Amino acid sequence: MKRESLLDLAVRYFRRRGYLLEEDVSREGLSGVLRNVDLLVRRGREQYPVWVKDWRRTVGINVVINVDRASEDAGFSRPIIVADKFSDHAKAYANRRGVRLLTRSEIRRSLGY
Repeated sequence: MKRESLLDLAVRYFRRRGYLLEEDVSREGLSGVLRNVDLLVRRGREQYPVWVKDWRRTVGINVVINVDRASEDAGFSRPIIVADKFSDHAKAYANRRGVRLLTRSEIRRSLGY
């Protein structure tokens, strides 16, 4: 059985929750650096940038810090990171900073797999 891409799962997850999606969004940050986002999900006034890390390894704190900084630089609030799993340090940082972490298993469970 072929493993479904994490981006495809994330798209279905957010659509099922009533979000409008925009893929491959770029926005220039205050620093002048162009920030790329895999998905921008919107519902009403809410707007969240989503970074998808479809890796076969654990996402660590450095990735979460970099996403948080990039999000802030680009004027986004409350970023979301989707991955297979996250380190304990990454989870602790995300919890403190309001970064939402979503795992493949959480998405699959919510979609009824």
